[in-house]
Amino acid sequence: MKIAILPGDGIGQEIMVEAEKVLDALRRDGMKIETERAVIGGTAYDQSGDPLPDATLKLAQQADAILFGAVGGTQYDALPRDKRPERAILRMRKELDLFANLRPATVFPELAAASSLKPEIVAGLDLMILRELTSDIYFGQPRGIKTEGGERVGFNTMLYKESEIRRIGRVGFEIARKRGRKLCSVDKMNVLETTQLWRDVMVELAKDYPDVELTHILVDNCAMQLVRNPKQFDVLVTGNMFGDILSDEASMLTGSIGMLPSASLDAKNKGLYEPIHGSAPDIAGKGVANPLAMILSLAMMLRYTFGQAEAAGRVEGAVRKVLAQGLRTGDIQQPGMRLVGTKEMGGAVVAGL
Repeated sequence: MKIAILPGDGIGQEIMVEAEKVLDALRRDGMKIETERAVIGGTAYDQSGDPLPDATLKLAQQADAILFGAVGGTQYDALPRDKRPERAILRMRKELDLFANLRPATVFPELAAASSLKPEIVAGLDLMILRELTSDIYFGQPRGIKTEGGERVGFNTMLYKESEIRRIGRVGFEIARKRGRKLCSVDKMNVLETTQLWRDVMVELAKDYPDVELTHILVDNCAMQLVRNPKQFDVLVTGNMFGDILSDEASMLTGSIGMLPSASLDAKNKGLYEPIHGSAPDIAGKGVANPLAMILSLAMMLRYTFGQAEAAGRVEGAVRKVLAQGLRTGDIQQPGMRLVGTKEMGGAVVAGL
C-alpha cells in the first residue's frame, strides 16, 4: 500500500501525526504500508509560492491513496484566488478525477447526547451522503466578476453533463445496494434545469437497479428533514454545491464536525481521504484538536481503496473503545467524561488496537 501523506495546514499537522501512529501499529501487525510526506496548501505556498507544487501532485498521482489533513488559514485570505490554499485541494480533486465524495454521518452511541438535537432523534443514525465533486457551479465556465452598466456583476455557471450525473448516480446505487437499499436523490428541479436533467438521469438509472428504492427530494426540504427526522435516509446522492452544504449540516447531527471522515474516489476506487472539519486555525498548535475524524478517514481508506475491511473494522472498533472508556476532546466533551488532548486521544486509539 503506497500512501501519500499530505498534512497541510493548521491542525492538519497535529492530527496527521496521530493517524501515522495508527499506520505504524498496523505495520507492526504485518501490513505492508509505504508512506511519503509532501507539503500542500498554505505550507506549500510559504515554501514555494504554489499551494500545489508539481512534486506534491506527482506523488499524489503515483500513490495508491492519499491521506490529507486540511488547508487554509486567515493569513492567506488576501492572496490572489489561484494562490489560496483551498485551490490546492480543488485542483487535486480535478487532476485525479476524484468525482465521488463519500461523507458518512454516524452517531456513536456514546455521543448521542452530544448532538445539538435530542438523543432520540439521532441515536442510531447511520447516513451516507454521496456528493459529486468535480463539476457543478464550482467548476463551471464562464465565471468571474465584471463591470456591467456601471456596477460590478459576479457570475458562475451551474453545469452538469449527462455522463457526469450517470457515473455518480451509479456509485450511489451501488453503495445503497450494500446498505439499506434506499437511495434518495437531492435536486432543485422545480427551478433549475440543470437539476431537472439530474432527476431525469437518476430515473433512467433506476431501471438498472430494481432492488434499490429510489426517491427524490428538493434540497430545501432535505435540509429541513435532516434536522426533523434524519434516520429516514440511508444514502443521499446530490451535486457538488448541494452536497457541500448538506454534508456539513449532517455533520452536526453527530455531535461534532471533529468526528466525521470522508473519502473522494475515482472510477477505480483510488481515493483521497480527509476529515471534513478544515484547518481550525483558532486551535492550531494547542494540542487540543480531535484526531478521530482523521483516524476514521484512514479506516475508510483501508475499506474502500485497499479492500481491507477487517483492518478498517479494527480501527473503527478502537475508536469506539476509547469513546466507551469516557475519553473526550474538547469538541465532544460531556459531563463526567475525561478531557484529553490530541496526542492522548491518538495514543488511546493505538492502545485500543
